[in-house]
Amino acid sequence: MGYTGATVEGKVVVITGGGTGIGAAIAERFASEGARVVIVGRRRAPLDEVAARTGALAIVADASDGAQATAAARQIVDTFGSIDILVANAGGHGLASVTDTDDAAWAASLQANLTSAFVIARAALPALIESRGAIVVVSSLAGLFAGPDVAGYTVGKHALIGLTRSMARDYGKRGVRVNALCPGWVRTPMADEEMDALGQAAGLTGREDGYALVTRDVPLGREAQPSEMASIVRFLASDEASYMTGSVIVADGGAHVVDLPTLAFEHAGM
Repeated sequence: MGYTGATVEGKVVVITGGGTGIGAAIAERFASEGARVVIVGRRRAPLDEVAARTGALAIVADASDGAQATAAARQIVDTFGSIDILVANAGGHGLASVTDTDDAAWAASLQANLTSAFVIARAALPALIESRGAIVVVSSLAGLFAGPDVAGYTVGKHALIGLTRSMARDYGKRGVRVNALCPGWVRTPMADEEMDALGQAAGLTGREDGYALVTRDVPLGREAQPSEMASIVRFLASDEASYMTGSVIVADGGAHVVDLPTLAFEHAGM
């Protein structure tokens, strides 16, 4: 089996966290090219909304729960006969410093951001090995750098890169490619909540001012749209990236190239 050319038409694409934000955009992109899309998430309502737009199969399941992930993978293979592409996109918060993170919050953050990818990949890998498929792990710019007071989120996203590299090494010889995407600020419901909180804390007039503030020093000067991340995921999952595995792709508008100590000169107009 495997890919024919760069097309994704007819491929079985499984997307966790597929009900909102980046996951929903990924579902729309693959569906628009004729892929057979499966979206997995914990909430029925947003999954059904995306399924209605895309024709995707919606499965309500917690990707971090071993039994539920295994049952979902079995249902997908029973329905479509294979899994060709897995996009491990599910994630969540972890918004506190170490001293302000209790055991329950720490466990919840790692479960949402790391365990969800590990468990769904483990469940899907037998089918992916058979199809010589691809996994795309959606990490974050927080997987490379640390923001303020986001210990659980930062650690989980960093660990996803280690998971990506481990799977790439272990399963490359069995035909499975595994790559990671690290987005910067993307206009999603989760980011909208953060912009609302920022606006309230900083006395801004609204959400747009929040996005403008967090992207002020980004070379491209704006946040991304979910569809832009979906395009990168589509590339990584297709045969256009057939010799890429273990790669970490950063899509942040150039934020990672900015030398923070020199920002003072720019802000001073020098």
